[in-house]
Amino acid sequence: MEAGARLAFVMPLVVVLLLMIFSLGVRGVDVVVDGGGGGAAAARRRRVEVGVILDRRTWLGNISWACMELAVEDFYADEERASYTTALRLHLRDTRLDAVDAASAGVDLLKNVHVQAIVGPQTSAQAKFLAELGEKSSVPVVSFSANSPCRTASQTPYFIRTAWNDSSQAEAIASLVQRFNWRDVIPVIEDDDSNTRFIPDLVDALRNAEIRVTHRCKIHPSAGADDIKKVVLSLKEKWTSVFVVRMSYQLALSLFKHAKDEGMMGQGFVWIAAYGLTDIFDVVGSPAFDVMQGVIGMKPYVNDTKQLQNFRQRWRKMYKSENPGTTLSEPTISGLYAYDTVWALALAAEKAGYVNSDFLLSEKNNGSTDFDRINTSNAAKKLQSTLLNIDFQGMSGKFQFQDMHLLSMTYEIINIVGEEQRVVGFWTPEFNISRGLNTKADVNEVIWPGGETTVPRGWLFPMNKTLKIGVPAKPGFSGFIKKEKDNFTGLCIEVFEEVLNGLPYKIPHDYVEFGNGKGESNGTYDELIYKVYQKDFDAAVGDITILANRSLYVDFTLPYTESGVRMLVPVQDQRQKTAWTFLQPLTADLWLGTAAFFVLTGFVVWFIEHRTNEDFRGPPVNQIGSVFYFAFSTLVFAHRQKIVNNLSRVLLVIWLFVVLILQQSYTASLSSILTVEQLQPTVTNLDEVIRKGANVGYLNDSFMPELLKRLKIDESKLIALDSPDEYNEALSTGRVAVVVDEIPYLKVFLSKYCHNYTMVGPTYKFDGFGFAFPLGSPLTAEISRGILNFTSSNRMAQLERELYNNRTCPDKDDSQTSSSLTLRSFLGLFIITGASSLLALFLHVVITLYNHRHDLSNASSSQSLWCGWFAILLKIFHEGDRPNAPQLDEPAVSNANTTADTPWSTPDHRIIENVDSGSDVESVREEDREDFVQGPDPPSFAYMHSERGQ
Repeated sequence: MEAGARLAFVMPLVVVLLLMIFSLGVRGVDVVVDGGGGGAAAARRRRVEVGVILDRRTWLGNISWACMELAVEDFYADEERASYTTALRLHLRDTRLDAVDAASAGVDLLKNVHVQAIVGPQTSAQAKFLAELGEKSSVPVVSFSANSPCRTASQTPYFIRTAWNDSSQAEAIASLVQRFNWRDVIPVIEDDDSNTRFIPDLVDALRNAEIRVTHRCKIHPSAGADDIKKVVLSLKEKWTSVFVVRMSYQLALSLFKHAKDEGMMGQGFVWIAAYGLTDIFDVVGSPAFDVMQGVIGMKPYVNDTKQLQNFRQRWRKMYKSENPGTTLSEPTISGLYAYDTVWALALAAEKAGYVNSDFLLSEKNNGSTDFDRINTSNAAKKLQSTLLNIDFQGMSGKFQFQDMHLLSMTYEIINIVGEEQRVVGFWTPEFNISRGLNTKADVNEVIWPGGETTVPRGWLFPMNKTLKIGVPAKPGFSGFIKKEKDNFTGLCIEVFEEVLNGLPYKIPHDYVEFGNGKGESNGTYDELIYKVYQKDFDAAVGDITILANRSLYVDFTLPYTESGVRMLVPVQDQRQKTAWTFLQPLTADLWLGTAAFFVLTGFVVWFIEHRTNEDFRGPPVNQIGSVFYFAFSTLVFAHRQKIVNNLSRVLLVIWLFVVLILQQSYTASLSSILTVEQLQPTVTNLDEVIRKGANVGYLNDSFMPELLKRLKIDESKLIALDSPDEYNEALSTGRVAVVVDEIPYLKVFLSKYCHNYTMVGPTYKFDGFGFAFPLGSPLTAEISRGILNFTSSNRMAQLERELYNNRTCPDKDDSQTSSSLTLRSFLGLFIITGASSLLALFLHVVITLYNHRHDLSNASSSQSLWCGWFAILLKIFHEGDRPNAPQLDEPAVSNANTTADTPWSTPDHRIIENVDSGSDVESVREEDREDFVQGPDPPSFAYMHSERGQ
């Protein structure tokens, strides 16, 4: 249906034009090349008529026809094809490039010669008409130079292109651009039918590689020098300096000549010539080399075989004989395609077999120009299907069809240096851009326009342009932005200037205040961002927070300040001095645990010292008092009791170490509680503010209202503030309970009012301050890289110190308060002293029982074993050793020979000296033990030093 509609629209015009042409007697020159040759074998061959439509006044038509003549000669001269029963006969129609001339030649070939194929149309405009004729007659139209008139092969089923698909070239160009990290490209093309399919393919390939096509430049085929100069000047004003060019040779020469005159063939520019233009160097020669230095281009790769070398020699000889004075030294790739096209048709004709020309003619009208008399040809239809299945190694490479085009294989990348086409790399579907055909190595060094070897960055600052930068008015926080007469200062301006100074090129710029002329803002920050989007400003510099909704309109650089939003609240001292403040350093469990270990240690020392130390003997009440007095007096190291047992001494040393640590810890904690300010925030989170219904302050003209509304803060509770002084006034008077703002602003405030306020609550994540540029601006990435380098420098730290007045205000949170000491903090010490006490008690009991083992053995012979042991144990514990006893832990026994010294016994030399030299120790041992034990208690130490004791 679509084909019929197109035919109904185009054919009436064609018929009218053909009537005019034939009425004037205009016909193309008829040249016949017979592939049958001479001899009997040639005479037997059946002729397959093939029409050729070219303009031999053009270099393409002339080169291609010479190649086709050689192709017919070479194909049938081969002895391997002597048995072929078919032979091509070429009928040349030497027409002009006009589409109507080509259409009339096509009708003539179909009606009068009954060709089974048409080779030729040089231009896409001609191909559009001939494709309709081919579809009408089922005759294949084969072109090696013209592009398909439609984007899909299904729309023109009888148009066959014996050249590579432009979509593969588009992928190769996109890969090349991506390889050098260029992000923007401008196609510069001729506005004709030849680029109908190429430009959409190129744009799609670039977008798939995430490369932007910021602008498309089209030049009309009839454009004059002034028109082309205007185009060049418009390109000069663009940021992008990477151009992909595809146009006719004469138009391209004019474009590059004007580009050279305007300085656009110098450093920083990139020109990529698509295939279709790269043959200009073979055809035009020196004039093209002169104006296209540093250009890189794409060409289909052709393997330089011996067969190709021989062909070039024969072609050169033939072409120069027919065209004396030509500068061409070898056929172009299009000529090789023409050569292979003839071979493919010859092979297809032989494989299809001879079929008589069977055009079915209508009898409705006998007029010679009546298009309706042409009908379909079964022979041509069979030839077309056979041709699409042809597969052989041609002069240009592998000849195989895919989607009505030759299968694309490899492109070579050339670089114009002097008058040489240097091959610097290749593009293959397997390895993409590489140095060789079978390697992934990088491309060779490229000489760019201007003779530079450094890869251009892909964009240039437009010549004669000064950036107009919008700056917000900031009367309250002048540390960020401040205007003094016509000069702008502040952290934001300083950072921007430092980054610009670090770039390898100069960027002229002027600052324009976004205000009302009275030092007040002319709108919100969102409105300033929208001005950049509308191109009223080329950029915006200031304390502009990077937000998601703003990034829809501009591109932000990386942030250069700390990010986040927090609450600012007043603080108050939470200290409460009472009569019981001295108890706060220790928790209740630590107080109880300490008291328990005091009692345990006192009891163990008393138990060990009771038998041998007079200071731990006496009435029960005195002994209990001694236990508590001794234990608690160690807290201040004021104990006066003499310790005579080694076990007690070891235990006491360990306990005094524990007491020392407890005492020092208690003292430090109590000092902190009594002296250090315990400043606590009055509010800790926004939920508390919401419950109380308190007011919330925020910075005027900021994005805080939207954030606070999302946090469920009533809009009526929001109060806009403009400066740190207003923050202080509102918080100190209670007009607002908290101020919610970005951290950099709060730090500026705290540098002035640190003592009475603090930042609390969670940090709501935002990206900090950044500079805004229009979408797609190449300066965004350049400035971002500069920010990364600058923010890590000492200069950035210096600017921040100046902004915050060289003061830092720590958060006044719970970490600054003195907390009570817990039992867990001293659990290890208590375990050590408890284990030591129990061990000492156990050793003392074991030693004592060992020394009185004979008494225990005598008790075992009594009738009541358990009662006897218990009585003996009580007796041993309470009897004690005599004051003059030689061993502290050794009681008096009946037999001196059975008394055993122990390593824990301690001689008391003072007692031994009081024993008379003539006393009979043995008589003492023979005394009744019970009387000795139950005798009167020995005098105390105090009594012995009294007058009575003396």
